[in-house]
Amino acid sequence: MAGNDWINSYLEAILDVGPGIEQAKSSLLLRERGRFSPTRYFVEEVITGFDETDLHRSWVRAAATRSPQERNTRLENMCGGFGIWLGRKNSSIAVPLRRSAGSRKNKIKKYLWRVAGGLSETCRGVESSLVSSSEIKKSMVVANGEIEGEEAQRMAKRRMERERGRREAVADMSEDLSEGEKGDTVGDVSAHGETVRSRMPRISSVDVMDTLASQFKEKKLYIVLISLHGLIRGENMELGRDSDTGGQVKYVVELARALGSMPGVYRVDLMTRQVLAPEVDWSYGEPTEMLTSRGQDGLMDEMGESSGAYIIRIPFGPRDKYTPKELLWPHIPEFVDGALNHIVQMSTVLGEQIGSGQPVWPIAIHGHYADAGDSASLLSGALNVPMVFTGHSLGRDKLDQLLKQGRQSRDEINSTYKIMRRIEAEEQSLDVSEIIITSTRQEIDEQWSLYDGFDVKLERKLRARIKRNVSCYGRFMPRMVGFYAPVVLHVIPPGMEFHHIVPHDADLDGETEVNDDNPASPDPPIWSEIMRFFTNPRKPMILALARPDPKKNITTLVKAFGECRPLRELANLTLIMGNREVIDEMSGTNASVLLSILKLIDKYDLYGQVAYPKHHKQSDVPDIYRLAAKTKGVFINPAFIEPFGLTLIEAAAHGLPIVATKNGGPVDIHRVLDNGLLVDPHDQQAIADALLKLVADKQLWARCRQNGLKNIHLFSWPEHCKTYLSRIASCRPRHPQWKRTDEVSENSGSDSPGDSLRDIQDISLNLRLSLDGEKNEDDKTNDNALDSGEGAINEKGKIENAVLRWTKGIIGESRHSGLSDKVDQGNSSGKFPALRRRKFIVVLAVDHDSVTELLETLKKVFRTTEKERASGSIGFILSTSMTIPEIHSGLIAGGLSTTDFDAFICNSGSEIYYPSSSSEDAVSPGLPFVIDTDYHSHIGYRWGGEGLRKTLVRWVASITEKKGENGEEQIISEDEEKSSTYCFAFTVKNLSLIPPFKELRKVMRIQALRCHVIYCHNGSKLNVIPVLASRSQALRYLYIRWGMDLSNVVVFVGECGDTDYEGLLGGIHKTIILKGACRSARTQLHSTRSYPLEDVVPYDSPNIIQIDEGCSDGDITKALRNLGIIKA
Repeated sequence: MAGNDWINSYLEAILDVGPGIEQAKSSLLLRERGRFSPTRYFVEEVITGFDETDLHRSWVRAAATRSPQERNTRLENMCGGFGIWLGRKNSSIAVPLRRSAGSRKNKIKKYLWRVAGGLSETCRGVESSLVSSSEIKKSMVVANGEIEGEEAQRMAKRRMERERGRREAVADMSEDLSEGEKGDTVGDVSAHGETVRSRMPRISSVDVMDTLASQFKEKKLYIVLISLHGLIRGENMELGRDSDTGGQVKYVVELARALGSMPGVYRVDLMTRQVLAPEVDWSYGEPTEMLTSRGQDGLMDEMGESSGAYIIRIPFGPRDKYTPKELLWPHIPEFVDGALNHIVQMSTVLGEQIGSGQPVWPIAIHGHYADAGDSASLLSGALNVPMVFTGHSLGRDKLDQLLKQGRQSRDEINSTYKIMRRIEAEEQSLDVSEIIITSTRQEIDEQWSLYDGFDVKLERKLRARIKRNVSCYGRFMPRMVGFYAPVVLHVIPPGMEFHHIVPHDADLDGETEVNDDNPASPDPPIWSEIMRFFTNPRKPMILALARPDPKKNITTLVKAFGECRPLRELANLTLIMGNREVIDEMSGTNASVLLSILKLIDKYDLYGQVAYPKHHKQSDVPDIYRLAAKTKGVFINPAFIEPFGLTLIEAAAHGLPIVATKNGGPVDIHRVLDNGLLVDPHDQQAIADALLKLVADKQLWARCRQNGLKNIHLFSWPEHCKTYLSRIASCRPRHPQWKRTDEVSENSGSDSPGDSLRDIQDISLNLRLSLDGEKNEDDKTNDNALDSGEGAINEKGKIENAVLRWTKGIIGESRHSGLSDKVDQGNSSGKFPALRRRKFIVVLAVDHDSVTELLETLKKVFRTTEKERASGSIGFILSTSMTIPEIHSGLIAGGLSTTDFDAFICNSGSEIYYPSSSSEDAVSPGLPFVIDTDYHSHIGYRWGGEGLRKTLVRWVASITEKKGENGEEQIISEDEEKSSTYCFAFTVKNLSLIPPFKELRKVMRIQALRCHVIYCHNGSKLNVIPVLASRSQALRYLYIRWGMDLSNVVVFVGECGDTDYEGLLGGIHKTIILKGACRSARTQLHSTRSYPLEDVVPYDSPNIIQIDEGCSDGDITKALRNLGIIKA
């Protein structure tokens, strides 16, 4: 353990003092004798004055410290304190003090080192020292010690894994490290070396808008925001109605409104869930709502037919109920498909209006919170556009806090909050995002640093290499962007609209009353609703505005107020805790908190001093702030942790000083505004003291008020949007790389053979352009992976030549035969447009253990759809983890033809092939297929290439080395024959001896390698593919490329399957589950999942039908009839 000099220092102090120290000996006498020792004084006066209660309280406070570094330091220092205290109290330690100095020193040092050896040892030391305490306190300490010990071990393991991953990543890049990359600090500019205000110049909103108007004069941007949970509308937001409708709802609405008013932004879509439940207002069921601009109308250069900001509500999940966010996870794929349809249609419309006929794709898709981040990552991959993510609050941090509370086990927390699914969504967002927007430094340093996919030190090394235009060997790290962090890690604080706020200097204690001076302007109704609670409404008002949630810490505030008599005499307390009708109808957690508050009011007899109105409208909130300011009151946010604290900004804008938690965003807000005090939310006395200080000291109150009003412009929406747009504009533009023309659109004569030929020519042209452009772009772009190498280039050349030969063959054949019959019958010459003309598409994605079983299922489905196949109304896609040669040989062995299928999704979704009847078109001799390289341009983003392959090979070698003792010669080995440019394949000999897929995925994330790890063939094979690739994403790609209607797609799957199985079940497509098929995969592959399949699969969806084990042709026919695919 580093920094253990304190052990020797305290040891020498104990030895010097000896066993006969008098408790009454004064440090003053020591000082007078000229031999005062601070360490000796510490032992005499501090350690000997401690009792069990003091130690327990100190331990709890130290364990609750937010910063991991600070927490570890405090706990480490307490190890010494505990050791010395035990030495003074415990006879087993006191006895050695009577022996020789050498013996005493060795024994005590040995004991102290044992105590300092780890947190679990410390906890056991605490437990043994509390024998004399009550049984309740002893039980609490024991439980707390066990939890802390387990969490300490888990944190230590995480740190070791991170350090190991960083070392391996640096070792791969060691040959060209620069001096600037060798340090461990985040950057050259200290976060504390320059004040925020000195780096954030005062800029008026007009200046900001003028600057943006010139910068984005020619831009016409389309931005997509996503926020799924809660009730979202533009006006009269029901904030506080429930835990899902809080500050995030207001933030995303105001962000969309502000961005829609900015120069250069043509359209902003805020996408959320459509709620048609009878218990909510009808407005939440409206498909579209336009957000009217506030105070920025004159700044728009021009308005178009579809310009502005809109709320777009997509139906997904249960139609007749308002669903909490924890239960929305199974339905997210359904939202993604609906949102994808809207974006594609809107891009076409905008292309006609402002894009000269070419689709205008979003410049970015911005997800808010984990559920929207998961959605945005899928949409980003399907559309090949940049992704931006804002976490708002993070799952790992919440999990740590809940575990520390000790009320629930990890399994109970996961069951209640679906926390592991949330964490995986946040990790996936790190994998895909180009930018992570954070609101505070604390969010970066203490929350994102908990994730496998983000490491500050490794991020700095990668960024340094990118600036030098040096390969990162396939490694990527998202940028944390915003205002005031050093170098790369930045923060964008949320914005606020200030134009309607006019702070008033008058107060209710002044010489004139509002009603007397302005009889025509009566007090707002909410004022009387609040003041009716008070015996003396003229006293300063302490205002708290938060829903009754345990993490908001309102109960501690009420205790602090109730137990501080001077504060009660000087001030009133107002608690705005959302809206409620009957407490019994509130959610269990909120009801419990509210009841606790009411009991505390009764306990301290606070009637006439505390207001807690049942109702308020969103439009009342400014008036509530005004009332508190008029009474010279104070706004308080005592939350245990506050991600940002938008209410603090609002309060400051109305002239209210603040008291706020020191955990989270308020630290950064206070650094900018300097308009109040920060407190430890666990320290009840500190809260009372801070409130009393501001209420009693009028000069301090006035100074804090003035500081807040002076600097509040730094949090305005124009400032926020200026930074936001500049960061978004820095993203490398990405979008679908083909050009869809009117000739190939779904509604413009797609049955024409000439259209098909034009489409094919367009494909071959764009294949060539895409390959060349991709090469050039990689040469110019810093944020890219290691080049694929000569082998990849040669393979691309072969693919390009094959496609060109295939195109020439089709054109030549069409000149002789007209092609019409071939197109209508779906032969290879018309295969691409055929996907668009099919009425239904059947996707066969059953992950059988053997090819024989797969062929049997294929033939069953073919027999039941024979009539529809003959008419051409149904097309077929085979989706599998097999390679294209394996598929080809299997089809031949089963007597099936490649032309029975419209497309093949291979290698777990990393490749798409189409059948071709010409041998010249084959990607290799004997394989009549052509590969879709446009798909590779979609999934190639952040693909690690050769750098990833080398890391995987090293991992395979380490597994074999570790498990070699069991007599296994080769547990897992690379399968070069089945590997491809975008899929690295490995053969697994013994699944039980290798880590589960989530562990390998974790190893890759720690090293900043972004990929999907998939165990397939019942665990006998491992495929590693790009992070944007999957079998479900391949279907979305076919929809975008060829207009394949996803709602008319039927996917056949087994009862379980490969580890990517869950992605095939959700969405707007229909799903038929063949029970019994692939059942063994549930125990072989899915038993180690972080969350059960039931948490993420909508088994109760009407789009999912299950067929009993041993299904017959008749069972499949019945299922297809029920789904409307075939007629009776």
